[in-house]
Amino acid sequence: MVKTSEYSARNLSVLEGLEAVRKRPGMYVGSTDSRGLMHCLWEIIDNSVDEALAGYGQSIEITLFADGSVEVEDNGRGIPVDIEPRTGLSGVEVVFTKLHAGGKFSSDSYAAAGGLHGVGAAVVNALSSRLDVQVIRGGKVHQLSFQRGKPGHFSDQGKPRPDAEFTPQETGAEVAVVGKAKRGRTGTKVRYWADTQIFTPEATFLYEELEQRARQTAYLIPGLRIAVRDERRLAGTAGEHGTHEEVFQFDGGIAEFVEHLSQLNPVTDVWRLHGEGNFTERVPVLDSSGQAHMQDVERTCEVDVALRWDVGYDTKIRSFVNIIATPKGGSHNTGFEQALTRVFRKAVESNARRLKAGNTRVEKDDILAGLTAIVTVRLAEPQFEGQTKEVLGTPAARQIVSKVVADRLSEILQSRKRAEKQQVDALLEKVVAEMKSRIMARTAKENQRRKTALETSSLPAKLADCRSNEVENTELFIVEGDSALGTAKLARSSDYQALLPIRGKILNVQKASVGEMLNNAESSALIQVVGGGSGRSFDLSEARYGKVILMTDADVDGAHIRTLLLTLFFRYMRPMVEAGRVYAAVPPLHRVEVVNPGSKPNEVIYTYSEQELHEVLDRLAAEGRKIKEPIQRYKGLGEMDADQLSETTMDPRYRMLRRVNIEETEKAEEIFELLMGRHVAPRRDFIISGAEELDREEIDA
Repeated sequence: MVKTSEYSARNLSVLEGLEAVRKRPGMYVGSTDSRGLMHCLWEIIDNSVDEALAGYGQSIEITLFADGSVEVEDNGRGIPVDIEPRTGLSGVEVVFTKLHAGGKFSSDSYAAAGGLHGVGAAVVNALSSRLDVQVIRGGKVHQLSFQRGKPGHFSDQGKPRPDAEFTPQETGAEVAVVGKAKRGRTGTKVRYWADTQIFTPEATFLYEELEQRARQTAYLIPGLRIAVRDERRLAGTAGEHGTHEEVFQFDGGIAEFVEHLSQLNPVTDVWRLHGEGNFTERVPVLDSSGQAHMQDVERTCEVDVALRWDVGYDTKIRSFVNIIATPKGGSHNTGFEQALTRVFRKAVESNARRLKAGNTRVEKDDILAGLTAIVTVRLAEPQFEGQTKEVLGTPAARQIVSKVVADRLSEILQSRKRAEKQQVDALLEKVVAEMKSRIMARTAKENQRRKTALETSSLPAKLADCRSNEVENTELFIVEGDSALGTAKLARSSDYQALLPIRGKILNVQKASVGEMLNNAESSALIQVVGGGSGRSFDLSEARYGKVILMTDADVDGAHIRTLLLTLFFRYMRPMVEAGRVYAAVPPLHRVEVVNPGSKPNEVIYTYSEQELHEVLDRLAAEGRKIKEPIQRYKGLGEMDADQLSETTMDPRYRMLRRVNIEETEKAEEIFELLMGRHVAPRRDFIISGAEELDREEIDA
């Protein structure tokens, strides 16, 4: 094939209408996998949410059908069905076929809305093999269908399907009336089939994301009812065995949202910070003839923030603009964090002597530790960066949010009310403790280096360190008790295996404060030996060992100690877990010695559960082989000989390790708080609910 270098106007392509969307779908929805599929769904849902936000709807129902389609129905005002004068098309056809068209370019219909660019519904329509719209207005039910963006009607027999015969509609035709509606009833129902020519075969609607988004929206609009139904019966989902439905409706708003996200031990109550500010913005305004001219417009930015601190160090800040999530932040997030830093620095400086804070200034990270916050702003025509609306760009929002947060938070911190004053004192002490912890961790990391045999070591005396300096090849065994330590010293390879004994059950750091954790001998020794620091200042590159292996007894107490150790790693050294460098040793429960005839040495088989023991015994009996009685049952690691411990638990050639993974961090947070947290009632309910599943015969006493 010969390529020509000619380049003239005839080489230019002009994509009309929705062709550009089908040609470059990633520009509008990000990708053509499940992420893009979910973005299309958000566009349709957000249109219904905007109706509720404007006060015209109280219910949204979302249904995932088994044929791959999805339906969103609301009881808002319904899309206009009359003819739009400039285009000569019905309102429904304009919304679903024209880019940059809709009711959100002025404040006449929506004072504040998430949809701003007028492309959402049209993009979804362009990327669907079929889309059906049903509008209830004026006592009538109107219906219009589209095939890959072209309006018309499908002649269905039975269930609707994308491959049914399609008849295009004449341009400018009215929307067909297909029935009557009850008096006073209005709303819109949209059902669509994503186009398999556009989206990848593995693209699917993710129920967990939909559930999370529905819950989040219900928190942001108090009183709104959102129902989600899944009729797909997909394996591995909640609706695997039948239709699954969940309903979300919350009257507490973002304060209840904060309580949902923050399930640890609270230091403060949920504080609400309200306020608003005005600003002038120069924007293009359309006149009656459709021409745009620049005009100064007075805007109002409403700010509503809910926040609470707990004893941990994790930070959860969720920000929203007109209930649209901005996961990458923006000017409102910047203003919020600036106000926090300014107010807390002033408060700590004013109480420096009582708090023993010295002359060191608190940093933003010290204040954000343990904070859960919902930051919401409402304003007309916010400036977003791109159609995905992940970053707010409106410059004035930063100053307004900063002033509102600073003024309201200062009032709380200076309150003379007894309850609030106690919480403020506890919070300031926590912030100063975080500051001191940060300074201590930085100092420790600056001084931390592996010591050789010729140097004095500042590490705990009970640490039996290894000789190798190659971090990726070294292993730290955390051993339960001194008796196991003695055996482990004989069983280990001192070139690359280090041992750190712990006595009994360490501090439950899920309940303890940062100061209590650092003052605990076992916890502080473990953090010092691992070497990467603690909390948000943990530096994985400074960790002194490639693997940390929890080697506890194979009994209930050993499991409890292992859980306490995992809680410490999860709470204060999480990067080690996320990097897959924390393991649990798997010591055997039984030692079966099989008698061999003649002078041949006996064979030894180790088993790791009662079930495995019985299976081995049954197999040996079937083979006619004898075993030496009694079968040895290990009650603890200290009962093993050094060669047995090495062979079964420490020697990489033979041992078995379980790597600790964090696949779902938020769910792990909930489980750790449930099992190890300060609140007893949820733990008791959990134990009682699972009591019926317990088989007494399986308890190895």
